[in-house]
Amino acid sequence: AFAQPFAQIEAAERWGLDIVWLAEIHMNPTRSLLSAPLTAASAIAARGRLVSGIGRSAFPLAYDAYGISYQESQDRFAESLEIIRRAWTSEVCSHRGVYWKFENFTLVPRPLQVPHPPIRIAASQPETYGAIGALGYPLFSALRASPMDALAANVRAYREAWRAAGHPGQGEAHLQVPVYVAATAVQAMEEAREGLMRFATYRADLLRGPLTYEAVLQQKGIVGTPDMVVARIADLQETAGLDVISAEINVGSLLRHAQVMESLRLYCLEVMPRFK
Repeated sequence: AFAQPFAQIEAAERWGLDIVWLAEIHMNPTRSLLSAPLTAASAIAARGRLVSGIGRSAFPLAYDAYGISYQESQDRFAESLEIIRRAWTSEVCSHRGVYWKFENFTLVPRPLQVPHPPIRIAASQPETYGAIGALGYPLFSALRASPMDALAANVRAYREAWRAAGHPGQGEAHLQVPVYVAATAVQAMEEAREGLMRFATYRADLLRGPLTYEAVLQQKGIVGTPDMVVARIADLQETAGLDVISAEINVGSLLRHAQVMESLRLYCLEVMPRFK
């Protein structure tokens, strides 16, 4: 569970990827064993770089297990983010909120970046895109709650809110998406099938009727030969104004280690260079 991902991370660093995503997952051992990502991050930091990202989770099961209402998740997330920002930017501060109260707390060591490390926020619900744009944060778009063909409109809402709030530039739009690359189209489609269908049906409450594999390929992932993957990313770059792809390289957590490594190699060495 850990030796293989560490090998994949070392290869990704060697082949030129920028960042590794550590998703904190609770109560879902068939998908991930990473309930405490900072522990794994300590080991990974010895092999490469580390960037912090945050999201409120799209899985009510984890909230239920800890006795917390999922209806509170938006407000808890907003209050937590405010605490983090204040801890990064103030040497001593206090907080009296709805969920947490602190008096005269100090974060050490202090962040190297000024005013604070980069913050990126994930969005999967359509109404979240404008809220992130208004706050002025880079966007991580996920596909669990919305199809790929809604991406352009969602990113447009994000950038309209960004401009309306008076932020400089247009903001960064990142897409987190399953990616699988193989030598032939048939190989890619067949090897990714089971994992991509599993990815697309993690959240039964988000499904609207049965999903065919053809629809999932179109709306929930990027699968194919290097040329096919390049064409798909280029199209998303043009139609949705994407800046960054965050690739889920073990589609549905069902691929063999050798399959992940070969897909990663093709992605890094044959797809990525065509976008530099």
